[in-house]
Amino acid sequence: MMVPVALLLLAALTAVVAPRLLARADWVEREPVVALWAWQCVVAGVLLCCALSMTFSAASAWQAVRGHLFAPAPRGVVEAYALGPTPWAAVTAVALACGGVWTAAMLTREIARARTRRTKRRAELVVRAPLLPGEEPGADRLVVLEGERPDAWWLPGAAPQLVITTAALRRLKGRQLDAVLAHEQGHAQARHDWLLHCSGALAAGFPQVPVFAAFRDEMHRIVELAADDVASRRFGRLTIALALVELNEERGVFGPCPTPQAHVPQRVHRLLSARPRLTAGRRLRLTAAAALVPVVPLLVAFVPALRALG
Repeated sequence: MMVPVALLLLAALTAVVAPRLLARADWVEREPVVALWAWQCVVAGVLLCCALSMTFSAASAWQAVRGHLFAPAPRGVVEAYALGPTPWAAVTAVALACGGVWTAAMLTREIARARTRRTKRRAELVVRAPLLPGEEPGADRLVVLEGERPDAWWLPGAAPQLVITTAALRRLKGRQLDAVLAHEQGHAQARHDWLLHCSGALAAGFPQVPVFAAFRDEMHRIVELAADDVASRRFGRLTIALALVELNEERGVFGPCPTPQAHVPQRVHRLLSARPRLTAGRRLRLTAAAALVPVVPLLVAFVPALRALG
């Protein structure tokens, strides 16, 4: 009956230690794609620990669940887990099951809200940029809006579109516009919107769990770094850095007072400092190490069975 307890302890240990290690790592800004992968593995490991602990707790509390779970297993494997009714097994299983249902509900709500926002913004686009005679809806991936504020954003969906204001067109010079387009296309190709939805749902559903709040905050920051790198590889770091300055200079983000876009100066500094990427070997080692995080709960769950069969 130690397996569910061990899995919960492993989930708590991962949730506490892994974010601190990633926060102290000096390679996150140099390799944002690897950092995205590492964070996903950490959260997947925590959720997998909870799911497996729920399963074994339910098997311990109820004979019907245990019969289905270990139906094809030899008797020795069942005995190795020492599953039996305990006072807290049913409570743990029900609590973790409620957490899983709540997570699914939060994700569903987050996706529904995102669709509502997207529908609203598309309706605003139709009003501000009406279709010309003979023009089909969604035919153009680039939409230009009349506006005095320089801005550009990617509108995901079945027919994704890049929206840019006329003020941004006036401020962006040379290849800076192409760099902004590449940045937004980097978001779309990597489906960063799904990462933001998942991290937002977990943080909203479990606000008392620090690892989920850190996951949400880091996703918002790191996806921008990854998209910056996509643009810088095609048009250069200086080009995308100057484009960021042109788009955000009038918003006061480079002043002494903190703003919601306080990460923009950090992105510009990162681009201008031009720190070299990690070697391919180190990137591979970091990727493999991160992939081990969700593998460890599986090993903990199957060790008794493997020992019994061995």
